[in-house]
Amino acid sequence: MSTAVDESDRLLGAVQTLRDEVERTRLPLDLPSTTAAEEERAALLHQLDDYVIPRLQSIDAPLLAVIGGSTGAGKSTLVNSLLGRKVSATGVIRPTTTSPVLVHHPEDARWFHGHRILPSLSRVTGDRPGTGQSNSVHLVGAELLPAGIALLDTPDIDSVVQANRALSWQLLAAADLWLFVTTAARYADAVPWELLEQAAQRGTAVAIVLNRVGQEDAVKVRDHLIGRLREHGLGTSPVFVIPESTLDDAGLLPQATTERLLAWLTALGGDPHARRVVIRQTLEGALHSIDARTGTLIEAARAQQSQTAALMTEVDLAYAEAEHGVAQWVSDGQLLRGEVLARWQEFVGTGEFFKKVESTVGRWRDRLTAALRGQPSPQQNLGEALHTGVADLVVAQSNTAAQRVVRTWRGTEAGRALLADHPELERGSRGFHDTVDRMVRDWQGEVLDLVRAEGADRRTSARIAAYGVNGVGLLLMLVAFSHTGGLVGAEIGIAGGTTVLAQKILEAIFGDQAVRTMAAKARDLLSARVSALLDTERARFETAVGAVSVTDRQVARLELAAAEVEAAS
Repeated sequence: MSTAVDESDRLLGAVQTLRDEVERTRLPLDLPSTTAAEEERAALLHQLDDYVIPRLQSIDAPLLAVIGGSTGAGKSTLVNSLLGRKVSATGVIRPTTTSPVLVHHPEDARWFHGHRILPSLSRVTGDRPGTGQSNSVHLVGAELLPAGIALLDTPDIDSVVQANRALSWQLLAAADLWLFVTTAARYADAVPWELLEQAAQRGTAVAIVLNRVGQEDAVKVRDHLIGRLREHGLGTSPVFVIPESTLDDAGLLPQATTERLLAWLTALGGDPHARRVVIRQTLEGALHSIDARTGTLIEAARAQQSQTAALMTEVDLAYAEAEHGVAQWVSDGQLLRGEVLARWQEFVGTGEFFKKVESTVGRWRDRLTAALRGQPSPQQNLGEALHTGVADLVVAQSNTAAQRVVRTWRGTEAGRALLADHPELERGSRGFHDTVDRMVRDWQGEVLDLVRAEGADRRTSARIAAYGVNGVGLLLMLVAFSHTGGLVGAEIGIAGGTTVLAQKILEAIFGDQAVRTMAAKARDLLSARVSALLDTERARFETAVGAVSVTDRQVARLELAAAEVEAAS
């Protein structure tokens, strides 16, 4: 006995843990493909809350038979007729039953007046049919119904009111037994069979009431229905035929038409063993279905992980390429073209440049010194040209990265959803140009600091003084952009000569090894600043994706919880 109790407690604990993990599970990407998984998640939560957990907590509670069926199938009339009085609203205006009605023997009231089952619905009592709202359940005591069994009349499974339809499906998932009502005219409809297939897949106990059957068609229709039930794995379900009848003045069916069904329900309610067989069948079916239903959530979560990972892969590639593009332009001499070349010519002149590039450094130094001291404007122009060249390069590469990401994201379901929620991602961050300008100026300041640090001793300091710190700093920036792989034609000669001249002057001041070290350090400093700046732009996309990302931990916990239920079942 103790072992059985321990196993039951273990199973209940595992199911409660799973229930918490299902509730905690999030599928944050609002995708069309997520809709079915979210519906499955909500349905699973309802069944765990409304049926599995309360049934495990009180295995001896009365059997709950939920009466479901299509619009106009006569569910409420059947319930009223079984009880011999009107407890559920009927009529020709649809929908009629909007608030579910739960009928129980008075001795069983304690099982239903609390929130043991259907905890999301409030309780309403009294004998007025139709009392209550759609978010409540109307409780009615009835002496004619035997203790040990309760009937729950539900809204139509195909109600035109979506909320009623959803409530009906929720209530059916809370049943120990489905008492499914259909008619000779509607038993082949698609919606009832969709639900009956679910019942078969989940092992739910089902009984069928075939209502309003003409005498001449009774055998034929019944046999055809039983054949359909066999095809759908419900061949053992009992079928009760209610012939077409005229209602009495109270709106009830003749007693003779419902005697067989009432006798079956009475016998089931009065036989504890029979009740336990039905309850066990449905409970075990519900437990065994949990693994597949949880698997649907896990699959959806992994699909979202895959989509968000793909989005971030594109972001990473785009901004890595942008960073590489800046580094390539900086190192291969492409910055030493256009405006920078024009300003360099203005700075030192180029009339005899090609002929005298091999001349002594002294003559170029004298010429450069005169330019530096006597013409501050060209020096300033060259500095601004270098500044603008670097800033424009970084802005262009960043914009290209963002455009590439947006273009690729628009081709994916997840990307379109994120861009719809974050339209600001389609352009650079606010004030980005100003941020880049500050970054370049800060880097230029670092280059000047390199010059000052390297020229700390007197001899070097005196040499620097001959040109000025700013002038030497400009030469170092030119040398940092030392290669010419991106230039063509005359630009190669000009840029190459520029670098040779600048490097020779710097080597005369610092020595060749120091110049190489300083130039490499200048490039590294620029690279680090560019990388940090692009990371900031990249982070905007990362933040958007991160807000809708499913974690590995979430999926792992859900998988573990489902496995624990499977092991304990």
